[in-house]
Amino acid sequence: QVQLVESGGGLVQAGGSLRLSCAASGNIFSINDMGWYRQAPGKQRELVASITNGGTPSCADSVKGRFIISRDNAENTVALQMNSLKPEDTAVYDCYADLTTSRWAILNHRYWGQGTQVTVSS
Repeated sequence: QVQLVESGGGLVQAGGSLRLSCAASGNIFSINDMGWYRQAPGKQRELVASITNGGTPSCADSVKGRFIISRDNAENTVALQMNSLKPEDTAVYDCYADLTTSRWAILNHRYWGQGTQVTVSS
């Protein structure tokens, strides 16, 4: 079994900061990409940021310059530092990990966290 547990969501005023964390545990052989999606009410789910196992990050244009994604491969964690938050960043944020559970696995399987609410007040 594999679990991804998120923490760090909450309520913050516009211009403030929050840090989301996501820890993967369980029967993990290797983790490739990790990242974060978000979905606001009435909107499509959006890929916010991702990071390869080599540490190469990628961010959506809507958060570039404000959000920073990082990971700790030794701890199987990924974090999203969110700065200069705007009301439009309000959403449920979900972390994911593309991983294998066996040395014989050929394909990654995507696992998801439980989702954490981020609310930015104006």
